Amino acid sequence: MKLIDGKIISEHIKQQVIAQVNDIKAQGIEPCLAVIIVGDDFASRTYVNNKKKTCDYVGIKSLEYALPESTTQEELLELVEKLNADKSVHGILCQLPIPKHIDEKIILNAIAPEKDVDAFHPVNAGHIMIGDGVLRPCTPAGIMEMLKYEGIDVAGKNCVVIGRSNIVGKPMAMLLINASGTVTVCNSKTQNLAEITKKADILVAAVGKAKFVTADMVKEGAVVIDVGMNRDEDGKRCGDVDFEAVKEKASHITPVPGGVGLMTVAMLMENTVTAAKMQNLKG
Repeated sequence: MKLIDGKIISEHIKQQVIAQVNDIKAQGIEPCLAVIIVGDDFASRTYVNNKKKTCDYVGIKSLEYALPESTTQEELLELVEKLNADKSVHGILCQLPIPKHIDEKIILNAIAPEKDVDAFHPVNAGHIMIGDGVLRPCTPAGIMEMLKYEGIDVAGKNCVVIGRSNIVGKPMAMLLINASGTVTVCNSKTQNLAEITKKADILVAAVGKAKFVTADMVKEGAVVIDVGMNRDEDGKRCGDVDFEAVKEKASHITPVPGGVGLMTVAMLMENTVTAAKMQNLKG
């Protein structure tokens, strides 16, 4: 069993980003990411702090807009429009979840596609669908980079994705299809799930349930990618995969923590630099 180390691979990506940042700064462009956080969700605050720290590390300017829980949808839209119009801002990210009284879809769709560094906008989702997406959703893109780094060829492999969210499951399936994988997407209504997952050469678990994937669901020698971030019965961080049991069968496996999560932030940095280049170096 080979551990796919998110720390090493994300550092590799960040070093590439640093080189790109230095290159475009030499051309007079300072890449800038604006992060909006609404309310005081503890997990969101932790993620935002982490993103800010990584921006500092790679040389990207970061702006934070911390808004109170009581912020109205109109006020949030106003801020998004202001950032859309600001030529010095290249990437806009609205940290999810946002308070229930605000329509998440309306906010995400209001972000200009070329500044949508999360790649959630329908325009960017459409580009991923047809296989020419420049801005790719951070978590699925990070997983593709992990597979590439480990020399795991997706072409012709049976790939199973558990979970169909717009953030991970669906775009993950698209990126695997674009890499010539044979892809099955499972959801909560899927019948005989274990029979399907047991045929997977590459298994991606993105369900948000602690230790959901057990050893009897995994084929001997499979590559297992764990997107989950949960707490187990002892309050310890764990993924969607029963790591201790599954690692005995997998050829490659990602740990939690120390796996996919680190890649997500690294790919956000890459998307921000890509967005800065697109907006300033056209033609």
